[in-house]
This record gives sequence, structure tokens and C-alpha cells, in this order.
Amino acid sequence: MLSRVPPQTLRILALLLVLFAVLLFFSTQVPNYLNGRLFNRISSSVAIMALIACGQTLVILTRNIDLSIGSTVGFVAFATGSLITNNPDIPPLVLATYSVLLGACFGVVNGLLVAYARIPSIIVTLGTMALFRSALVEYSDAKSITTNNLPTWLVEFPNTQLFTIGTFQFRAAFVVAVLVVFAVHIALTRLRPARKIYAVGSNPEAAEMAGINTKLVVFFTFVLAGALAGLAGFMFLARFGTITVVAGLGFELKSVASAVVGGVNIFGGSGSVIGALIGAILVDLIDMSLVRWQLVSEFWREAVLGSLILLSVAADAILMRRLVKWRVAREKKQTKSGVSS
Repeated sequence: MLSRVPPQTLRILALLLVLFAVLLFFSTQVPNYLNGRLFNRISSSVAIMALIACGQTLVILTRNIDLSIGSTVGFVAFATGSLITNNPDIPPLVLATYSVLLGACFGVVNGLLVAYARIPSIIVTLGTMALFRSALVEYSDAKSITTNNLPTWLVEFPNTQLFTIGTFQFRAAFVVAVLVVFAVHIALTRLRPARKIYAVGSNPEAAEMAGINTKLVVFFTFVLAGALAGLAGFMFLARFGTITVVAGLGFELKSVASAVVGGVNIFGGSGSVIGALIGAILVDLIDMSLVRWQLVSEFWREAVLGSLILLSVAADAILMRRLVKWRVAREKKQTKSGVSS
């Protein structure tokens, strides 16, 4: 029965089970833990990370990785803040579009170097991570974007409530992020061009033989990841207001953690952005819960995050091996039954 369940469904079910276990554990350790405030805090944080993890997932599906995504978020947040500070009459949609396009430009740089120059993505994005961060330092000229210089609509956007269910507040930023993730999920599962991403990640050689332009697919995923990081930069600016040169620092690790914890195969070809969304929720939940628990040093929180990545990759490998064994055994049994009959 279990062998008939798609691997990705099993991953998501297992992830939801872990999420429930984490909630159950910390509810016994932290007083007044399970309440609406916890959901509101997590949803506000996830609104940013879900977009970054979604972009990282697209890149990982093609057997690549983007370590520059945090620097992209930081630069876009500062550049967008600088633009709206000097031009406060810019319409919200225009400002958000500017952020997305600016992020996509960074994705173009990564995509060209990885897809067409054939340089390994870990080398390219490690270099552009430092390059984009240095560009931010130079562009900022040792100045910061402050909340009091931003328009009221932008500052209030993250806390704008679209609707509530009991004490659970569904805020605009969180709803927008979830809608974007689901839109990407529908594209990956329903649209034929988007399905090529899975084909390239599963077997690049076979994809080329099937007539798929693998270079264009890889380039496209990096551009999309940059665009989503740009939108996350807009969200980052709206949520925090005060932007310095360290904005987005460390998002690279959290985005990779969210993706692999969410069941995305680090070797490409399998996974979903829905899993990455749940992974982002789980990572933020653990991070925030450890802060409230106060029994784990802040210096160990990164170690916990790294351990999550290792455990997720190991669990994914074990799960896939078990499924292969179950299916082989089932096929042999069916073959024997057919011969005997």
C-alpha cells in the first residue's frame, strides 16, 4: 500500500508529521506556546523566506545551487528603499515590479555564467555572493535606509490584515507569498515548459536527446530565482524598514535548508515548492522556538540548522532506497504471480 504512494506525497506527509511533533514538543517546554501570536510571527517571517526558498528550489531541481540569493535580497531591499525614499510618489505596483526586475538582472548574471559559460554553479554563486554584497557596500556609501523615510503604505503593508480566523491573522505579505508559491507549483505540475525543469534535473543527457534546450532551462531557473529574491527584497524592506549592508545575510543557508528539509532532492530532479514552503515554516518554527526556549545558546542555532540539512538529505536517501526496494519486490511478486497463473 505504501509503495503505491508517490514519493513526493510521502515526503510532504512526513514533513507535516515532523511539524506537528515540533509543535507538540515545544508546547510542553514553553509556557503559553500554542496561540495566535506564534502563527502571526511565523507567517510574517515565512512571507520572506518562502519566496527565497521557492527560487532556490527551482535552481536545485536542475542540479544547481544559488549561494548569492541572500546578497540579491539585500541589494534589492536597499536599492528599492533608496528609490522610494527619493521618489515617494511611486505607485506600489511599480515599486514591486522594479524590485522583481532588479532581482531578475542578478539572476541573468548567474544564469549566463552557469548555463552558457559552463562554470559550476557553486563556484559562480559563491563569487557573485561576494560581488553583489560588495556592490551593495559601494552603492550604500556607508548609509542606511531608515523606516521614517519610507512611505506609510510600505511600512504598514506587512501588518495589513486581509482576514482573520479566530486569533490567527492572515496578513497581506504572507498571503501574497503563499499565492506566488502556489502559482509556481501549478506551473511546475501543469505547464509543459515548466515540466522541463524536472526533466533537466533528472537526466540532462536524456533531456538534450529529447530536444530540450537544457542551457535555456537552467538560465531560466536562475532568472526566476533572482526575480523571486527581488520580490523577497521588497518584502524585506517593507517588514524591517531599516536596511543596512548586512541585509539578507545568512539567507543562503536558510533557503537551502528550507528546500532540502521540504523534500527537494539536492541532486536535482525531484521535489516541490509546496514542500519548500512547509520546510521554510518548519525551519522558522524551530528557530523561533529555540529563541523562546532559552535553553539553547544562540551560537548553536546555526548548528541545529546545519543538522537539519544533513538529516533531511540522509532521510531522503533512505526513503528513496526503501521505495525502490518495495517496488522491485512488488514487481517480482507480480511477475511470479503472472507466471504461476
